[in-house]
Amino acid sequence: MDSIELFSGTGGLALGLQMSGFNHTALYEWDKDSCDNLNYNIQNGYPAIKDWKVFQTDVRTVHYDGYSGKIQLVAGGPPCQPFSLGGKHQAYNDKRDMFPEAVRAVREVRPKVFIFENVRGLLRKSFSAYFNYILLQLQHPEITKGADMTWMEHLAILEKHHTSGSTDELSYNVVFRLLNAADYGVPQIRQRVIIVGFRSDFNASWTFPEPKYSQEALLYSKWISKDYWEEHGMKAPTDIPFTKEKLKAVQKAVSEGLCPTLRWQTVRDAIGDLPDPTKPYDIAAVHNHEFRPGAKIYAGHSGSVMDEPSKTIKAGAHGVPGGENTVVLDDGTIRYYTVRESARIQTFPDDYLFSASWTESMRQIGNAVPVKLATAVGQSVYSQIERMSKNGTKK
Repeated sequence: MDSIELFSGTGGLALGLQMSGFNHTALYEWDKDSCDNLNYNIQNGYPAIKDWKVFQTDVRTVHYDGYSGKIQLVAGGPPCQPFSLGGKHQAYNDKRDMFPEAVRAVREVRPKVFIFENVRGLLRKSFSAYFNYILLQLQHPEITKGADMTWMEHLAILEKHHTSGSTDELSYNVVFRLLNAADYGVPQIRQRVIIVGFRSDFNASWTFPEPKYSQEALLYSKWISKDYWEEHGMKAPTDIPFTKEKLKAVQKAVSEGLCPTLRWQTVRDAIGDLPDPTKPYDIAAVHNHEFRPGAKIYAGHSGSVMDEPSKTIKAGAHGVPGGENTVVLDDGTIRYYTVRESARIQTFPDDYLFSASWTESMRQIGNAVPVKLATAVGQSVYSQIERMSKNGTKK
């Protein structure tokens, strides 16, 4: 199934969707360093992406002539800074808001389905009207905004059209959900809004894939069965940081099937087998694992601990608040994640490489969609399209 992707960054979402069965015919990204990294992996023969065509361009200049009827999926992660909790929260007043371009791509390409990803800040109460505006535009992409029209005026037109029962030529059934990547096997607490829309002339009857991993299963593995410690060749701590009542509740949830049975993945699960980057190691065997000095512990900058999922990897280096890009080691010391460790936390394969500096690579990785999360959603959507095709469910 052919697809295109906008705002591709360094390729996290694209890799996950490719692994799901989609075939990306074009990836559009304005950032040169990200495009260079995509092309670096293509040129170095990374499996499955040899046919990717990467276009470094402003999506506002892209023409989608020839795509209509040929592309099954449009995907992408419109720049999140307008909605990020760490940004200026300007939304529609921010020139980096690219949701209008996502809507235009849907309007012109007319795919069977689209998948867009963004930060949880999109669901902030202060953005609720604008988020509703985004959803209505995606549902009715042919109801366009006039040149002299404000977004609120356009919203009113969309609301009237949506509630009138009119059946416009092109419309989508749109759903969204706030997903925690840890629930899908990513060793990181990372909450992201995923928006999926199926063209309304198909009886899709789709829902988001159910989580397969849970915090309860991790707690059970660590403090009841204690097989977590055995897996890592460690002795279980004697001090259990939970009450008996809490552990009883965990045992009940796991034993009665009230939660997913696979446990959340931890930092140790992700990076425990990598060599110590502060000591000599075979650099030909482990790429992008160079040590970066200078990490410090201070108030509000505590780092991620080894036996829990990582804090959210963010698009920054030294100045990221909260210690998201640092790890607390077993001896209590703290250091920065290496690029490879961060890539593992984001579930990039080890043979997917990062060609830029440490700072730039960390920015790219922090901006990416975890590959495993993208795969989970992508596989579910791909399977639904296959069922629709086999059953002839077009209305």
